[in-house]
Amino acid sequence: MSTFDHAGLVQNINSALGPLRKSQTEAMTGFGQLAKAAMAEGAVSAKNKELIALAIGITQHCSGCVGFHVKALIKLGCTKQELEEMLTVCVYMGGGPALMYAAEALKAFDNFSAPASA
Repeated sequence: MSTFDHAGLVQNINSALGPLRKSQTEAMTGFGQLAKAAMAEGAVSAKNKELIALAIGITQHCSGCVGFHVKALIKLGCTKQELEEMLTVCVYMGGGPALMYAAEALKAFDNFSAPASA
């Protein structure tokens, strides 16, 4: 798996978490409920919440977060221009390291946007 294989990374993370979901059902269910509630449409749109989550993932240097949140943004109809504008804020606030993950997020966007990823 290459550094930019976010589809594979997302799949590997989901597979690796399977045993934890079984052994820690209550905690993992609680985490899932928290995520669902936090990301629900509200005064702040679900798309904007995903952009915020991706920005945090980028500034925390989390490739898994990049994969999961870019994938969600594609489903929510995020445009590449919206993504790029948010990424410039990440670079402004996070400097060079954020720039490296911004490149990763752009590649993930292109990969998840490809017809085979639909």
